[in-house]
Amino acid sequence: MTDSHTAGGASTPSRIEPSGPTASPWLRILIRCLIWTVSAVVLVAVISLFFAGGSGLLSAFFGGGMVIIFFTISLLIGHFVGRKNPTGALGAFAVAYVVKFVGFAALLITIGAPEWLDRLWFFVAALASVLIWQAVEVIVFSRTRQQIFNEPNAPGVTSDHD
Repeated sequence: MTDSHTAGGASTPSRIEPSGPTASPWLRILIRCLIWTVSAVVLVAVISLFFAGGSGLLSAFFGGGMVIIFFTISLLIGHFVGRKNPTGALGAFAVAYVVKFVGFAALLITIGAPEWLDRLWFFVAALASVLIWQAVEVIVFSRTRQQIFNEPNAPGVTSDHD
C-alpha cells in the first residue's frame, strides 16, 4: 500500500492492494466461542452451586458441555473440510448438523435423565451456552473476509478504479 501524501505535502494517487479472504477462519471462531461460552457455563455453575448444591453444579456443566460439544464438532468439521474444499464447508456443516442432532437426541433418549440432574440448571446453562455461542460466532464470523468473486490477477489488467 502506498501513502497518498508525499513528504512535501503534494498528493499522489494511492493504490490499495486487496488483502484476500480470511484463510480458514473456523479455528479462530472456535477459540473465541469456547472462551466466552466456557466462561458463561462456569459462572452459571457457580451460581447453581449456591441455589441447588452439587446437583445444580453438575447439571449446569452437563447442559453447557453438551452445547459446547455440539457446536465444537461443527467448527472442527468446517476447519478440516474448509482447508481442502472451502466451498464445501457449508454443505458439510448442514450434513453434520443433521447427524449431530439425531445422534445427540438418540443419546439423550437412551441414557435418560440421571437422578442427580437438576432440570432447571441444565436448561439455564444450555440456553446461556447456545445464546452466547451463537452471538460470538456471528460477531467473529462477521469480521472475516469472504472472497465472493475472483479478481483478475493478469499483468496489465486494470480495474475501473485505477
